[in-house]
Amino acid sequence: MEFSRELLFFFSALGAFNGLLLSSYFLFFVQPKKLSNAFLGALLLALSIRIGKSVFFYFKPDLAFGYLQLGLSACAFIGPFLYCYIRSIANPEAIRKEWNYHFGFWLLVVLVIGWRYPFADYVDLWRPYIIQGIYLQWLGYILLSSIWVKDALSVEKSRGGKSWILSIYLGNIAIWVTYNVCGYTSYILGALSFSFMLYLLVLLLVFKRRKGPRASAPKYATTKIAREEADPMLTQLKDLVAQEELFKNPNLKLPDVAKHLHITPHRLSQLLNDNLGTNFPSFINEFRVENAKVLLQENQVFSLEAIGYECGFNSKSTFYATFKKYVGTTPAKYKNQMDLGFSKESSPQLDSSSD
Repeated sequence: MEFSRELLFFFSALGAFNGLLLSSYFLFFVQPKKLSNAFLGALLLALSIRIGKSVFFYFKPDLAFGYLQLGLSACAFIGPFLYCYIRSIANPEAIRKEWNYHFGFWLLVVLVIGWRYPFADYVDLWRPYIIQGIYLQWLGYILLSSIWVKDALSVEKSRGGKSWILSIYLGNIAIWVTYNVCGYTSYILGALSFSFMLYLLVLLLVFKRRKGPRASAPKYATTKIAREEADPMLTQLKDLVAQEELFKNPNLKLPDVAKHLHITPHRLSQLLNDNLGTNFPSFINEFRVENAKVLLQENQVFSLEAIGYECGFNSKSTFYATFKKYVGTTPAKYKNQMDLGFSKESSPQLDSSSD
């Protein structure tokens, strides 16, 4: 192999290898765990397998058909994962419900075609028909993704951070174009385009890690979290506090809950203030009061003080004051009203005797 070909192999193969490493990072190690990171990791994985096949086929034309079929099959998932990645940022709730249909459908198609018409036995069918079909499918998803690119960029901008959405999207277009014009240029251009996109992504990632915290911190103070991002975060927060019964811990602090959600305490505080109009203690106390109301209605064994401690209040006075603030009456009055079925207005004698 000539030196120039060795250098060409090095840069093209290194891109595919680093793509596998970067996909593993987004799939398994990046924090916080988000659906968009999983789709980005899956997209890079599919691209890396496809590019790896191209590299080895270019330098070893007698590559086994099994490897060729694997690489082309991976290509069938590039478009769907590109679309899911961009849509997961623009509208995470919608794609959370539909991504499995995209993935499941194409997985079934790939398995059926691969089993019924293996590349080794149906070369004339794969070249050009199935391969052209894969590239048309990829193009279709690129066009479909274009509908959501602007919205995804707006969401990322509202978060106050830099984004590589546009780089990923334009990189996919460049790779698709190079593969479809390789008959007029060189087949290895697709691999080199991917390497270029990958190195640009790494540079953006490094730049964001080095510059992002200092640049984004002031923006959080003035930028409200976008509703598309805030709604799933609030749902996750409420489910966590309710299902794990975190409110029963009297020493629960905002950083403790933020750690469970894999976000910063500042981010959680901003979410509560901007999107719920409340602070952390008030948010947790609502859960405690609701739990206390249930126990006051159902439990005939615990004293009022014991119920307060059971719900996470650290003193009897705090329990009484907080309960009255949210319910409009004391725990004793509320319990008597539940027991006797009387309203507060129709039982003034109970009110005076319960204090």
